Amino acid sequence: MDQKRLLAAIAISIGILLTFDLLNRPAREAQRAQQAAEQQAQVQQPAPAPGPVGPLGAPTDASPAAGAPRVPGARIPVDGPRMQGTLSLRGARLDDVVLKDYHETVDRSSPLVRLLAPREGAAPYYGQWGWTAADGRTPVPGNDTDWTADGEALAPGKPVTLRWDNGQGQVFEIGLSLDENYMLTADQRVKNTGADAAQLLPWARIRREYTPPTQGFYILHEGFVGVLDGRLREETYANAKSEGAKRGGVAFEQEAAGGWAGFTDKYWLTALAPVDQAARFRATYRAIPEAGQDRWQVDFAQPAPSTVAPGTTGAGQALRLFTGAKEVRLLDSYRDRLGIPDFDKAIDFGWFYFLTKPFFYAIDWIFTLVGNFGVAILIFTLALKAAFFPLASKAYKSMGKMKVLGPKMSEIKERYKDDPAKAQAEMMALYRTEKINPASGCLPILIQIPVFFALYKVLFVTIEMRHAPFFGWIRDLSAPDPTNLFNLFGLLPFDPTELSHYLHMPVWALIMGVTMFLQQKLNPAPPDPIQAKLFQYMPIIFTFMLASFPAGLVIYWSWNNLLSIAQQWYIQRSATVSKSNSAAVAAALPAAAKPKKG
Repeated sequence: MDQKRLLAAIAISIGILLTFDLLNRPAREAQRAQQAAEQQAQVQQPAPAPGPVGPLGAPTDASPAAGAPRVPGARIPVDGPRMQGTLSLRGARLDDVVLKDYHETVDRSSPLVRLLAPREGAAPYYGQWGWTAADGRTPVPGNDTDWTADGEALAPGKPVTLRWDNGQGQVFEIGLSLDENYMLTADQRVKNTGADAAQLLPWARIRREYTPPTQGFYILHEGFVGVLDGRLREETYANAKSEGAKRGGVAFEQEAAGGWAGFTDKYWLTALAPVDQAARFRATYRAIPEAGQDRWQVDFAQPAPSTVAPGTTGAGQALRLFTGAKEVRLLDSYRDRLGIPDFDKAIDFGWFYFLTKPFFYAIDWIFTLVGNFGVAILIFTLALKAAFFPLASKAYKSMGKMKVLGPKMSEIKERYKDDPAKAQAEMMALYRTEKINPASGCLPILIQIPVFFALYKVLFVTIEMRHAPFFGWIRDLSAPDPTNLFNLFGLLPFDPTELSHYLHMPVWALIMGVTMFLQQKLNPAPPDPIQAKLFQYMPIIFTFMLASFPAGLVIYWSWNNLLSIAQQWYIQRSATVSKSNSAAVAAALPAAAKPKKG
């Protein structure tokens, strides 16, 4: 029974790893092509002209006439400490943003990461503010409306107000301000100087007029994301398209008090959030086919139009637009300081959220002390080992006793080979006599599984680990080790993975396999020959499975194995010294003090 339990624990861990490997392997094969497609999509190319704003409460664009050009309008610079770009005065769109702190590759001379792009390009992605006329007669600004600005540039401490006069007594205004990071606040309002009341519905939207290349990893969500009424609402592009086809383009819609919603990529987020989190808004995820292409949109609007009486100002709403990197501490600060609920859940920490986020904070704190995330992971692993030392000590002591009892266990199996029930009963009696818990050997493996996946999440989804170097050839802990045994670690000028993804065997995966083999030698061999053979192949299996995992994770596993080896050696040595001391004490006793035989 003991070997069956241990084998089951090993089989479960291997099964989980194999599942993740199989699910993620297609994405790894296509990753280079996706990155190339994403960069190509950012190249500025002519695109069709925008259509008018759609019906009440549904700010969408109709299909443009074929061949109609889009004419760029005037722009004002947007310049913050961590982002830069321009805002289009035609259509009141924030549609040009690059992030100053992030490059496309580990090469610091590579281009900055572009997050938002104009409608005139091949990959339009932007935030926009506008109104819909509920009364059907008040002229409202549209996609081709040219606004005026009362400032030369939008920057922290330098707000800008956009204005447009419809010529019939209504002046539309959008007051914009930018903080020190990635948050822009827009205050929409309408001044009615006309003779009649106007019924207007203000809205704001984030629109993605192309389908972005995604990482394709099963454990990573990319697409629509938001928290509404305290619940995380996620929709992939595929699901949104399916739902939108059934409901006239509406993939998801909910009226809620406050909340936030937008689009998430692996490391980047664009999201809207009401300034007044107590006010009720209608949030909508839309998947809209236009001109033969899929368009994606998240919009916030008031549940009902506002009436602006003559001589008053109204029909307004204040919304925040976040467009930047999903940094854990930054999202936490917005959650706490601005009251945006669960804003940190834009980062896909997954099922092990209760472990993943504390693990990140612990590693990040150590990083502030040592200045290297790889070293921080090593120190954190050492701390985990120390915390679980009492439990592991009992497990390793039990495994050591089982190793000593190996010959007796084999003898029992041989004696009762024709009576398995009797053999099992004798084995259990032996365990009771020697005070051994056969299941205790499984504990280190079972404990390591959630820790492994929590660390996997930290390395995979947190932008802080992106492009974080270790030492030597490891320049990015979130990417696989680039070395490869099959081209003699770069001595042969070709890439074996172009022939097969299985032909990738980096240095750190080999180190991990060796340490796993050495650790296995310290454990008692299973009495069953089939199980013993399986255990012999485990280091090889794990070496190939982890070869394409993030380098930081493989380094963690290797270091964890080395610590386990040291721990087992120490425990076994302590047990040997204890036995030697007991024997020496017994030998030193006078003859009268020694127990008499018979």
